[in-house]
Amino acid sequence: MNLSRRRFLELAAAAAVAAHARQASAQPPNPRGGGGPQPDSGHSAALAPWKSGVKIGQVSDVPERHTIHTYFNVTPESPDGKSVLFYTSPVADGQTQGTLVVRDRKTGKERTLVTGLDCEDAHRVACQQWISRGRRIIFHDLRDGEVVVVTVDPETKAQRVLAKHRMVSFGQQDSDLVPIYGVHFQPDQYRDVEVLNAATGEIRTVAKADTIRAAYPAQVEALYGQKPISTPFGTISPDLKLLFVKLSATDDGYKEQPPGQMHWPHSYQSDREGLVVVEVQSGKLVFFERDWGHPAWFPDSRRILNYHNTVTDAYTGKTVSIPDLPEFPGQHLTPSPDGKLFVTDTHLEAFGGKRGEWGVAVCDAAGADWTWIAKFQGDQGATTWRKNHPHPAFSPDGKRIYYNVNSGPWTTLHVAERGDA
Repeated sequence: MNLSRRRFLELAAAAAVAAHARQASAQPPNPRGGGGPQPDSGHSAALAPWKSGVKIGQVSDVPERHTIHTYFNVTPESPDGKSVLFYTSPVADGQTQGTLVVRDRKTGKERTLVTGLDCEDAHRVACQQWISRGRRIIFHDLRDGEVVVVTVDPETKAQRVLAKHRMVSFGQQDSDLVPIYGVHFQPDQYRDVEVLNAATGEIRTVAKADTIRAAYPAQVEALYGQKPISTPFGTISPDLKLLFVKLSATDDGYKEQPPGQMHWPHSYQSDREGLVVVEVQSGKLVFFERDWGHPAWFPDSRRILNYHNTVTDAYTGKTVSIPDLPEFPGQHLTPSPDGKLFVTDTHLEAFGGKRGEWGVAVCDAAGADWTWIAKFQGDQGATTWRKNHPHPAFSPDGKRIYYNVNSGPWTTLHVAERGDA
């Protein structure tokens, strides 16, 4: 039986709720982590600063607009810790009239760098992120009927279009290298794994989609039959040696758009499942995993954190579970900069909350201890067709956590600062 990623995540969330129900009735825990301990029941030294004295507030006090950070794989805080980058929109769905704003953390002064952005959804908005040690910000946009990858200088506001008919995924703040990919619902000739050098403009093919199919024929066949595949959502490791990509195939019912007349379909128009790890320099395929989940790199560049509190060795594909932690349904999880903790968001129904409520938890990456830092209504905010999620991410120094809150008419970016900061 083939499952789409959406169905997989729906079933995973249901399984997590069931796991908590079993715990409540004193049944054996889920073997992938189960109910786990209650919050604040362990003695993790790394977690202690997040257990008390945490300060929480909105990043921006400007009213009547959405403020959204990209995704859990990238932090909105600049490498030097002085500024925060976010996307804004005054439109209900948050998808158009977008701007990129940088706010000074000390003074609160805001600078608008880019205006008029047209985004696929408010889920990841423009995929804006700091790169090149803070000298550049990279993002994608729909301009004049074409999707483009662009950089902007945060000082001069000068923009450079570096790739066309591509979207940007996730790089590292201290590097010029960023994975890009052909528009996932209509990749055309851009199906391969590509890395962009934002300093030089060079685009290099790391591995071909046909090579991936040839290396894993049965696995790709099981997911997509003989449909052409592409390789979106590449995420490069902190040491720049590896990247993982997702596999994708255009939906059978999608109607191809003419060149120069692209518009966002505002609905799922591609099936996306399957994870492949690739060596950046050689293009060697390291391993294939059937389920994508929500992967994120540990800072050691050797391990991948993923859904169900699992850790995968990026060189062998061996996966183990982090012990004695709850299942967190709906989670997007990412490690702290020192690798000792991870932060995750989650639906709260499995923890006794009401439907639509979300929470953000910080966990010891070795397991056995965790704590809540925030709980809130999370099913409101931007009316985008693809709902935005909290997508928590640490600051570069690990002392703050940024996350989106969908409560009330506006999605707002929040920051939690640990008690000893």
